[in-house]
Amino acid sequence: MRAISFAPGHVSGFFEPIYRGHDADRSGSRGSGINVTLGAISGTTIESSIKQNIKIYVNNKLSNAPVTKLAVKHLIGDTPLNVTVNTKLGLPLGQGFGMSGAGALSATTSLAKLLKIPKEHAIKTSHYAEVQLRTGLSDVIASSFGGIEIRREAGLPPWGSIEHIPGKYEVVLCVVGKKMDTKKILSDSSKINEISSYGRYCTKKILENPSIENFFSLSQMFTRKIGLADKRVLKAIETANHYGMASMCMLGNSVFAIGDTNMLCKTLSSFGEIYVCTVDDQGVQVLKE
Repeated sequence: MRAISFAPGHVSGFFEPIYRGHDADRSGSRGSGINVTLGAISGTTIESSIKQNIKIYVNNKLSNAPVTKLAVKHLIGDTPLNVTVNTKLGLPLGQGFGMSGAGALSATTSLAKLLKIPKEHAIKTSHYAEVQLRTGLSDVIASSFGGIEIRREAGLPPWGSIEHIPGKYEVVLCVVGKKMDTKKILSDSSKINEISSYGRYCTKKILENPSIENFFSLSQMFTRKIGLADKRVLKAIETANHYGMASMCMLGNSVFAIGDTNMLCKTLSSFGEIYVCTVDDQGVQVLKE
């Protein structure tokens, strides 16, 4: 038995981390971001077995894929199954594109389809894995809804709540530098305090005026204030602002922009690898073979 699912990538402009002890349902982040049409496609197969065995391939290579593995484990519990997941990632890992969350969510959604259980279980188990491993805080929840989202409250529904900023835009992504260690940043209490206070302010301001222009303006402010962007990333943002609006992908040495797509591609290509996509407004979905 086999099923295939797609989960969009997710770029966070700003966020306020929320940890509620062992209550992963209410943990995550408040903030705002964009879901994009480049994401993760996972084909999942299951067979009955006398013991449990989970194998995950990412871009055709056997992978440790800790977030996906933990999410799958949460979903199947102790059931003795052979589970094989083949995931294709449309964007690089560790660059603020929400790929580990999208990988886990696409895998568990296709697995839930095979097990004939509600998609909500897939979202929940992937969110748990992401929060537990500190690889992201709300990529899974955002990716499950799609669109340009404002996360009003952290966590899964009914605690978490999301609003949308309407709009279908082309989005230019540029990988400027090396991967960023999200877990290291999200485990540093002094950095978390700083991120939290600016993230809280930006979330309050976007809710007062939920527009794409305000989203980019607040994202740029957040980027400057939290001090994670190096000179090259800041230069890429400044250059891209001549042809649209740009900011840093949280958390990665990469930039996202909307505006004059051709000119953005041309100018940003001197900073690194370019990807062009659009806003994904569908969220996670099971695909037909």
